[in-house]
Amino acid sequence: MTGVLNTAGCGINQQDCLDSTPLSWAAQNGHEGVVKLLLGWEDVDANRPDKYNQTPLLCAAAEGHEGVVKLLLGREDVDPNRPDRHDQSPLLWAAVRGYEGVVKLLLGREDVDPNRPGENDRTPFGCAAGNGHEGVVRLLLGREDVDPNCPDENDRTPLGCAALEGHEVVVKLLLGREGIDPNRPDENDRTPLGCAAVEGHQKVVKLLLEREDVDPNLPDKHDRTSVPKRPVRPVGTYRTPVPSVPGVCLKL
Repeated sequence: MTGVLNTAGCGINQQDCLDSTPLSWAAQNGHEGVVKLLLGWEDVDANRPDKYNQTPLLCAAAEGHEGVVKLLLGREDVDPNRPDRHDQSPLLWAAVRGYEGVVKLLLGREDVDPNRPGENDRTPFGCAAGNGHEGVVRLLLGREDVDPNCPDENDRTPLGCAALEGHEVVVKLLLGREGIDPNRPDENDRTPLGCAAVEGHQKVVKLLLEREDVDPNLPDKHDRTSVPKRPVRPVGTYRTPVPSVPGVCLKL
């Protein structure tokens, strides 16, 4: 293998037009055997990113390749938190796409930050909750260092995200977590109950209303509540409209 690479005039870390290395491509496509061979090379750079700032680990995690992720995490020189150009870490990618096995592997590294947010300030937990990935939510809820109320750039919590999308099972899981705030509003002052109500998610609304500490009368910034207020019509201020007849002027 050494002779082949030297004869071809390229190195183990040679980058192509996308700045991807052989290791990056093998990791992204899930070629576990090739990744193992490349990692056995003394001078291989296991963290070298491509033009999108995606490392081999991130490429593998984003595609759900558990075997490759395990190989890469076995190296101490691999940074498990290094984000891409959109500030999304390997854990966040795996959480967004619901790759439970990859999430479990990443959480097994002591130096993984489970609360590291992406560019929209949504954490891996928020992403998993908003996308309805029940298994990933369970894994992250099992960690004491995960903040279940951490809001995104819209000030929406994981519970608010799950309620907005109608993910009933995830909402139920979150409501069972000690310390969850079921009334925390987003940037529009809309609570998780308000989010579920406006989208018509009846089962989620029912779950939230079963909580004694949920207030259905909290208004959003437009003074609308989860239970709409009926406007009161003042007595004696309205007339019955008089039908008009073309060409006829009616005196009132």
